[in-house]
Amino acid sequence: MTEADTSANPVTKKVLVIDDSNTIRRSAEIFLKQGGYEVVLAEDGFDALSKVNDHDPDVIFCDILMPRLDGYQTCAIIKRNPRFTSTPVIMLSSKDGLFDKARGRMVGSQDYLTKPFTKDQLLQAVAQYSALAESK
Repeated sequence: MTEADTSANPVTKKVLVIDDSNTIRRSAEIFLKQGGYEVVLAEDGFDALSKVNDHDPDVIFCDILMPRLDGYQTCAIIKRNPRFTSTPVIMLSSKDGLFDKARGRMVGSQDYLTKPFTKDQLLQAVAQYSALAESK
């Protein structure tokens, strides 16, 4: 996609999905595209860091358990950049633990979705948090 394509339709929200599972990435991509969102995929934290800078997403979904750079570290690095302090980050995990949710908040995430998530949960989170980011 070229820059001209994205500027032609400025209302399209851009969502970054960071997950080492190809199945989760593809499911999220299908759900989000059906919801009318532009989707950028990253397979780990290192891949995500360059894509955050290049694509400037409106909302980021980030898996917690990933090789090399886990979701907490990835979120913390993204949030340290002044450009992305108000970009909502929603953690994804197969664990629904209180500790994981609290740790996610400590590194700057806005919310937590438990995998497997539904299309409705994903689209509702994007709608809720992209609206919040706009109001800041």
